[in-house]
Amino acid sequence: MAAPLNDERSLFTLVGELPDQISALVRAELDQVKAELSYKAKHFGIGAGLVAAAAFVGIFLLGTLIATGILALSLVMPGWAAALIVSGVLLLIIAILVGIALANFRRGSEPLESIESVRQDIDAITGRGAYGSRD
Repeated sequence: MAAPLNDERSLFTLVGELPDQISALVRAELDQVKAELSYKAKHFGIGAGLVAAAAFVGIFLLGTLIATGILALSLVMPGWAAALIVSGVLLLIIAILVGIALANFRRGSEPLESIESVRQDIDAITGRGAYGSRD
């Protein structure tokens, strides 16, 4: 027996299918929320790892700055100049790592699109608000 066309289904058939449709919609929305949270957690993890790497390199920066001060006080020009160059390179590495970390933190802190989608679905089901097409 062939299934009736969409325009031949009765009101009772359509109302009977409504719980399945709502259930499928809720499951799809929850899957989307899970995917978004996973994406954001990944970027927060990357950002945190890069901040930790920058802090680790910062420890070496502190050591070279101390060595630079000692060598500068001893007035050995080639020694302190070399230490100052190394300190500048380490500072540049820290700046790059922190910049990449901040970019990942920004990606991870964007608002969840799924939450607004769920709100719109609830409004559509309850008949509140504007619930036409979502572009």
